[in-house]
Amino acid sequence: MATATLKTKINKKAGTITLPLQEYYRMLMVPVQLRGKAARDLDKLVEEGLREYRAGKTRILHSLAELD
Repeated sequence: MATATLKTKINKKAGTITLPLQEYYRMLMVPVQLRGKAARDLDKLVEEGLREYRAGKTRILHSLAELD
């Protein structure tokens, strides 16, 4: 496992952390694995979404203003 040195700025009062964009993109590439109930719940949500997509129950929105 590689070690990264981050030049961060932490604002505890606002609850924010600022870091270089390059480090942010590197962190996005770290795989995340869900286990147990969280994994099963996500699998069910994806299955339901795919079922609705195949049934034609979805639509493309260009903005949130298009929601009914």
